Amino acid sequence: MAKYQIAVLPGDGIGHEITEEAVKVLKTVAKKFDFEVTLEYANIGGAAIDASGIPLEQATIDLCKASDAIFLGAVGHDKYNDLPLEIRPERGLLQIRKELGVFSNIRPGIIFDALKSFSPLKADRIGDNLDVYIVRELTGGIYFGEHHMSDDETFAFDKMMYSEAEVERIAHTAFNIAMKRRKKLTSVDKANVLASSRLWRKTVEKVAKAYPEVTLEHLYVDNAAMQLVINPSQFDVILTSNMFGDILSDEMSVITGSIGVLPSASIDANQKGLYEPVHGSAPDIAGKAFANPIASILSIGLMLTYTMNQIEAGRAIESAVKSVLDRGYRTKDIYKEGDKLVNTHEMGDLICESI
Repeated sequence: MAKYQIAVLPGDGIGHEITEEAVKVLKTVAKKFDFEVTLEYANIGGAAIDASGIPLEQATIDLCKASDAIFLGAVGHDKYNDLPLEIRPERGLLQIRKELGVFSNIRPGIIFDALKSFSPLKADRIGDNLDVYIVRELTGGIYFGEHHMSDDETFAFDKMMYSEAEVERIAHTAFNIAMKRRKKLTSVDKANVLASSRLWRKTVEKVAKAYPEVTLEHLYVDNAAMQLVINPSQFDVILTSNMFGDILSDEMSVITGSIGVLPSASIDANQKGLYEPVHGSAPDIAGKAFANPIASILSIGLMLTYTMNQIEAGRAIESAVKSVLDRGYRTKDIYKEGDKLVNTHEMGDLICESI
């Protein structure tokens, strides 16, 4: 029997509620597909600040490095906004990504038929089968560059930096994903303005020579943002940098109907991963059982697929989510008149039952 150790970092806000449902689903598929999981919990973000004064403790880093995979709920809370940037909750998230070397952030943009009415786009623009993967470089770029603000707060700068090696490894990830899909890759940059983007484009074109079956195109980020609205189905795999990927994947979350159903995987060169929902910590609804756990549950599905190689179990989660949505069950964020309103825990139970 395969055995896996999972580090579980619930984090802040609704993190604990959605993590509970994700873990429940993980245990359900483990039992059905005959593998074993051992769960070890730790703090990150605001929860870690409250416990120790810093957003990420060394013990948590050590636990994550010793584990086969990591599940993270959500990080952040308004009550920490006055803290210096270096000890804000979000720094814990950036640090754990860097410590683990999870440089590939994979965000599927898939729309469920049952949720098409929630997309702001007309049906003819969405198409019959919207299925886009955004591959975002996660441990470099402007978020990890030098940041400076003058003492009088009248001048500031942030440096965007990339090396050829950083671009090469994320490009290989994206091309490999494209090879398993429709063999089209769109690289997004701002090469007409930024030196770092000119390096990005040159390096992606070099890597492309190893994947002659994949059609490569380049788009400037502003055009890519427009094209996602005009015709999102034209895309297969989108490859882009840290900041551009952050923005475009949030745009995709709106196009697909709800950020509450979008998962993400952040993986290293050996397929070890940090898995988390795309949405934030939503502290305003924490503790009210309003939160949609589907994104966290689908993130477990990505964990099963990418790190554990439990492909059938991952598909079972996706099928269960689709079945529950098709039967009209909705959390508050995706509810409309005529649907069956359920809370966070009930949605988790329904998905477990469907599995």
